[in-house]
Amino acid sequence: MIVYGNPLSPFVRKTLAYVAEKDLKVTLEPIGLGSQDPAFREASPFGKIPGFRHGDFAISDSTAIITYLEAKFPEPVLIPAEPASRARVIWYEEFGDTILVSAIGKIFFNRIVSPRFLRKPGDEALAAQGEAETGPLCDYLERVIPASGFLVDDRLTLADIAVASPFVNLSHCGIEVAAADHPRLAAYLASILGRPSFAPIVAQEKAMLGA
Repeated sequence: MIVYGNPLSPFVRKTLAYVAEKDLKVTLEPIGLGSQDPAFREASPFGKIPGFRHGDFAISDSTAIITYLEAKFPEPVLIPAEPASRARVIWYEEFGDTILVSAIGKIFFNRIVSPRFLRKPGDEALAAQGEAETGPLCDYLERVIPASGFLVDDRLTLADIAVASPFVNLSHCGIEVAAADHPRLAAYLASILGRPSFAPIVAQEKAMLGA
């Protein structure tokens, strides 16, 4: 199995952490912005990462990839079958992929991607807007994280992987969730991102960024 992309993407990171929790073996093929690599473009016609290939099957989008893998390799179960639990997992994945990534992405793009990789100054006003948007999202998570430290069914699910992943990008910008303000969220992120599925990926990214 091949994943095309760069772990600095929260979607690629989410996919790689999910695969690691499943104990599946994949090869990460590095893909940069605007890549025209034919194999990647076959998997991802619009150039979005991650792309994915398993034998003759190729597709893009982290949610589509994970949906395929969950059906193909059902153990351990990371998307519950019970209707209410499944709905909550899908909600938290959507929250992570769209709402969190939208806010944190404004910070990460303008303070990391644009100056470092595009060699263009970032828009600090947009970055500041992202910071302002991130605060209430942290407040929300502080309220809803259960005492168990897992968002759904008191065990690790895709919900935790999807929600934790964007916070790595926030950390790359030098912003950490403060335990004084959000103690439950700070402990939750330390636990999830410290798992063997996440920790090596995060360490690799820090090395890439020279952190």
